[in-house]
Amino acid sequence: VNPKDNNTFASASLDRTVKVWQLGSAQPNFTLEGHEKGVNCVDYYMGGDKPYLISGADDRMVKIWDYQNKTCVQTLEGHAQNIASVSFHPELPIILTGSEDGTVKIWHANTYRLETTLNYGLERVWSIGVLRGSNNVALGYDEGAILIKLGREEPAMSMDAGGKIIWAKHSELQQASLKALEKEEIQDGERLPLAVKDMGSCEVYPQTVQHNPNGRFVVVCGDGEYIIYTAMALRNKSFGSAQEFVWAADSSEYAVRESSSSIKLFKNFKEKKSFKPEFGAENIFGGALLGVKSVSGLAFYDWETQELVRRIEIQPRVVYWSETGELCCIATEDSYFILKYQSEAVAAAAENPEKVTEDGIEDAFDVLGEVSETVKTGLWVGDCFIYTNSVNRLNYYVGGEIVTVSHLDRTMYLLGYIPQDNRLYLGDKELNVVSFQLLLSVLEYQTAVMRRDFDTADRVLPTVPKEQRTRVAHFLEKQGFKKQALAVSSDAEHKFDLAIQLGDLDCAYTLAKESASEQKWKQLAELATSQAKFELAQQCLHEAQDHGGLLLLATAAGNADMVAKLGLQADQAGKHNVSFLSYFLLGDLERCLEILLTSNRIPEAAFFARTYLPSEISRVVEMWRVQLGKVNEKAGQSLADPKDYANLFPDYEASLQAQQMLAKERTKVIPAEDWKEIMANYERKPLEELNALADEEEMIDEVLDDKDHPIAGAIGLREELTGGNFESDDETEEVAHRSGGEGRASMDCSVEADNDNDVDKDYNSEEDLDKLLDEELDDLDIGEPSKLDTVGGITTEDLEAELEMDLDNLKLDDIDTTDVNLDDEELLED
Repeated sequence: VNPKDNNTFASASLDRTVKVWQLGSAQPNFTLEGHEKGVNCVDYYMGGDKPYLISGADDRMVKIWDYQNKTCVQTLEGHAQNIASVSFHPELPIILTGSEDGTVKIWHANTYRLETTLNYGLERVWSIGVLRGSNNVALGYDEGAILIKLGREEPAMSMDAGGKIIWAKHSELQQASLKALEKEEIQDGERLPLAVKDMGSCEVYPQTVQHNPNGRFVVVCGDGEYIIYTAMALRNKSFGSAQEFVWAADSSEYAVRESSSSIKLFKNFKEKKSFKPEFGAENIFGGALLGVKSVSGLAFYDWETQELVRRIEIQPRVVYWSETGELCCIATEDSYFILKYQSEAVAAAAENPEKVTEDGIEDAFDVLGEVSETVKTGLWVGDCFIYTNSVNRLNYYVGGEIVTVSHLDRTMYLLGYIPQDNRLYLGDKELNVVSFQLLLSVLEYQTAVMRRDFDTADRVLPTVPKEQRTRVAHFLEKQGFKKQALAVSSDAEHKFDLAIQLGDLDCAYTLAKESASEQKWKQLAELATSQAKFELAQQCLHEAQDHGGLLLLATAAGNADMVAKLGLQADQAGKHNVSFLSYFLLGDLERCLEILLTSNRIPEAAFFARTYLPSEISRVVEMWRVQLGKVNEKAGQSLADPKDYANLFPDYEASLQAQQMLAKERTKVIPAEDWKEIMANYERKPLEELNALADEEEMIDEVLDDKDHPIAGAIGLREELTGGNFESDDETEEVAHRSGGEGRASMDCSVEADNDNDVDKDYNSEEDLDKLLDEELDDLDIGEPSKLDTVGGITTEDLEAELEMDLDNLKLDDIDTTDVNLDDEELLED
């Protein structure tokens, strides 16, 4: 069907003709004759400038027809078998022909030159499919189908520094300007409503369009040629043959690659120099230095002298230079490198040839960073490298930090940045233009920081909007300037993180108080603890309701009052674990049991009572029976109560006594410094201690008088007289020591104070002590000495013998008798 007139169509026939028909008519409008054998295929040209028709036949010929003049314009020869399919590409200036020889040939639609031949080894070609708006081509073979992509996806379009955009639509050049747009109404990512102006047709099919640095000229490359036009009126300024064309940093200078071995340099549109790179030239790159890609890597040459500056072993896809020529980005297929050009080192090496090696000047470049990311298109703004990547993100790199400006919904290509608009402009292959805000003040500030020009940075900072301050602060943090980042950031979360990193307790406390965040209080408590600010740590943990942290702090400090308060607070807050542990550490076992009961942990409460509070077992078991009976009545009744089944609870009565014994101990406050001298609880055996205590009491009860009344006073007297240093077996000595105080308290006839004073006096002889002992025993009125035979076999004579033995061990020379008058008459009378 004719794309310009849907009422007409063409047909191919084995009668060697092509006929053009009108819908509704049984007779053809006209017949095109010229093929020598049957015609297999036919297709219309989709462009608006040529009334062409293409046909393929069994004579292995492809013919181009002008259906208005009804003449053959061109015949394409080259296939070795019948032609099965032909097609004009709707987007690219190419003709595709497929043959039974298994090849697809691509011809230039304007020059009819054979560009390339494709052979995928799938036997005969039968069909070719194209799609308007796409460079994809589908090929059908005997043994399968294949989809290929032709040409460049990147549109041929360019923008100058003032916002004028030129692009190529097929062979037509068009212009659009951003100046007429209302910048305040522009939304990020929205298609811009541009007024498009036709500039005219180009003599070559444009594959690339590129402004020179000052924007006065624009070069169009394609079909192995280049044409330089004036940007305003599209007047031809210069032209020539070129596989590639690049501008230098100087707007009047450029270079072309005519072949893989020849490069020509021009200045002011006149050829200045032609040279052949040592390792050939696969691609060339413009900028501050002329870059040449070859099999050996990338070589940079000086534009003026063509001298080698540096050869780098890398296979670049594209090279981007900053406006100042100080920074360079080399992008490969899967990563990019940021380099700094050391012009001073290059100038110094020019005066000292010894520093120049076969690979150029080693110090010419410093590597600033490497990023494993594919660059689609890129440009420099100051020291910031802005680029689009393979996953359609718009990013920029500055100082080792990558900032994402936007996630794109399709593949976009950078056009340029307009500082006055604070906007970045991009285009797509459909020639739509969109923009994104990127504040110049932010870029200038980051550039100043990278150059360590803090005076400029401080001057630019007030112009940075508040909503962008946090982004700037993150950049400063990445560069190691955390204090400055804390001062700049407007995000409370970020400021708090910085304050914690810097150890700024005051700032962090203020921010935590404002946010009332539990997590922030915990972080601040940790920081305060690390700085030994325990009061602040306690306050932070309290604000965070971190009872576990408070318990750790209180126990580490040995603060019993704090543990008691924490137990109450945790109980009120329903934090039963912390509350239980707090009371358990304080020895308040009754309260621990109540916590278990109130939290409905009755089985645990039963085992707890069995271990620590056996007197409570019956009460807890009854509650457990009720609870378990709701699930299984038989299981509830199977629980045994010690009051009913004493035989199932061995040593139950003893455990009750042990509970009373240990309850008295818990009332005593033991200093922490005594912990080394106290036996650990897990080493203690209360029942054995109870049995030992009972044995001691029996031994005390064996001291009786003639009326079978306990005589604790005898043992207490012996201890008073000897200071506990009389010799006896260990058991007797321990009993006497433990019962001494109670014996003294229960004596019916207590020793008078004056007698106590006499005992404390110093004596010079054993006779004096013997006399005193006899008098004290007489005062006790314990009857005849024989009565004491029942006191464990200890008689008065035994007691005197032990005292005499102790006196023998006394060193009388060491006794101070300076205050004793041995001539005292009262002493002599005694």
